[in-house]
Amino acid sequence: MKKLIKGLRQFKANYVSTHQELFEQLSLGQKPRVLFITCSDSRIDPNLITQANLGELFVIRNAGNIIPPYGATNGGEGATIEYAVQALDIRQIIVCGHSHCGAMKGLMKLNSLREEMPLVHDWLKYAEATRRLVKDHYSQYQGEELLEIVTAENVLTQIENLRTYPVIRSKLYTGQLNIYAWIYNIEKGEVLAFDQERHAYVLPQNQLKASEIDETLVTEELSNGNIIKTISEEEITIQQPQEVMFDAQRFPITRLSKEQAERIYRGSASN
Repeated sequence: MKKLIKGLRQFKANYVSTHQELFEQLSLGQKPRVLFITCSDSRIDPNLITQANLGELFVIRNAGNIIPPYGATNGGEGATIEYAVQALDIRQIIVCGHSHCGAMKGLMKLNSLREEMPLVHDWLKYAEATRRLVKDHYSQYQGEELLEIVTAENVLTQIENLRTYPVIRSKLYTGQLNIYAWIYNIEKGEVLAFDQERHAYVLPQNQLKASEIDETLVTEELSNGNIIKTISEEEITIQQPQEVMFDAQRFPITRLSKEQAERIYRGSASN
């Protein structure tokens, strides 16, 4: 607690004092640009990994970044989603899982949680579709490799659940909403995004259009060999995106057909 109180003093002295204009604007209301749905795990911080400023992210956090289907519960997730999209007019949603997720480990041994942590057991039942899919189709994997698959598949499952909300379906139908599936790798501090065309998780910058790439991004990524810069009429194109999973091995998630992916991710291309 002493450390937290010291941090409060430093925040007031070093940050608030130098961002008075920002705090004055925020006092008048919020206009976040993104609804960020992620795990409660202490090792992931949405604002830190995206370098977003105060007021830019509207955040839902819980064990396993789970979104119960519409009508399944009267919990805060549904109300928060509805408020974010309807009242705040948020048009970008990110569902972000992460490596070494304890909730996903628990999901794969769900029955053993019933007596020791009954509330956790009941909560993880909202990810039963993930557990069953992995059990039926990925039985040849185990250990960390299996955990990676569970984590990646669960993000896609939660996006399917997200689409059951009337306000989400309506906004997607009219092209007013974009949904993204992300995975955060703790060791590397790196984010991978699901690409519906390649049916795999890739580096997010590989999904950008040429007009959306800034010079800083190009400079950073050229040094890593992730994209190729081709200048023609002041445009930059991306060639042969790198397909990766958590450990940088080629490990695509392929359970979705193109038709299913289009249904789930309709409107997920950036505006």
